[in-house]
Amino acid sequence: MRDIIILECTEAKAEGKPASRYVTTRNKKSPRTPGRLEKKKYNPFLRRHTIHREVK
Repeated sequence: MRDIIILECTEAKAEGKPASRYVTTRNKKSPRTPGRLEKKKYNPFLRRHTIHREVK
């Protein structure tokens, strides 16, 4: 069973720029991802890779 989740940039808000968002899926029953998912993704507004965290 896979859920659709949204990943949002954590560093863009601190710098006053728009946050980039990515849509992906994850296995909710997996023991490897018990909390919120975090991945390094490219933010085109900051022009670098930043940490993106799952939002509710």
